[in-house]
Amino acid sequence: MTGAAAVPVVVLAAALLHAVWNALAHKADDRLAVFVLMNLATTGCAAVVVCLTPLPDPRAWPYLAASAVLQVAYQALLLQAYRLGDFGQMYPIARGTSPLLVALVSATALGQRLSAPETLGVLVISLGLVGLALADGLPGRAQLPALAAALGTGVMIASYTLVDGSGVRQSPSGAVGYVAWLFLCQGPVLPLLAWALRGRSLTARLRPVLWRGLAGGVLSLLAYGLVVWAQAHGSLATVAALRETSIVFAALIGLVLFREPFGRRRVTAGALVVTGIAVLELAHP
Repeated sequence: MTGAAAVPVVVLAAALLHAVWNALAHKADDRLAVFVLMNLATTGCAAVVVCLTPLPDPRAWPYLAASAVLQVAYQALLLQAYRLGDFGQMYPIARGTSPLLVALVSATALGQRLSAPETLGVLVISLGLVGLALADGLPGRAQLPALAAALGTGVMIASYTLVDGSGVRQSPSGAVGYVAWLFLCQGPVLPLLAWALRGRSLTARLRPVLWRGLAGGVLSLLAYGLVVWAQAHGSLATVAALRETSIVFAALIGLVLFREPFGRRRVTAGALVVTGIAVLELAHP
């Protein structure tokens, strides 16, 4: 299987891993503690990997710096969305915003023109994701701050997707080295902010979610590494659309493991996402 042909499989695997670590974080009482441990885990793994890979090309460093800032903003907005709104609605809105923004920017600013089947696939997947987000009805006025945080999260996802998709192509160490240096730069920021916020009480808060947070960090690093590899071998818009199928995996995890309701609207929206995936698959014979 060639690199381009493997892209859909790799991105779907990354989407599954992303859904799993979000499920781990979602069930924790202290999500900030989980995110701190995840960042510590990714920083530790990245520190090992960077010792085995060459330094990124100087041209890649501006992308790494920009992406690190965007990743921190993404985590802050995601935590705020989860604090203010319902997980089942905030997560799809946050993830579903990204594909349309990436497709628009990559086609207009980066010159990566999409074929008609690719465009149709991106639109169908995005429509399905919006359907999943709104399956329980439109958010009320009280949910507007949560909605703003979720939409802001989606903008951050689209932004670092575009930045990393361009930056990894400037890195001679490839996706592995690029992701390792990215997480080494970005990883310590949230733990330091949490320490400044909670002080010594943070240590006690970490113990009950220790293994959940560390496992989530390893899964997060692996999932994003797979995505960046796919960005180096395929269309940014296609990768962005396929990775958002994590919403479907998350819904299935909620249905099977957490006994959360799925409903007819969610089933229909999920079917749209699967249809969009099939269209993208057929676009790459």
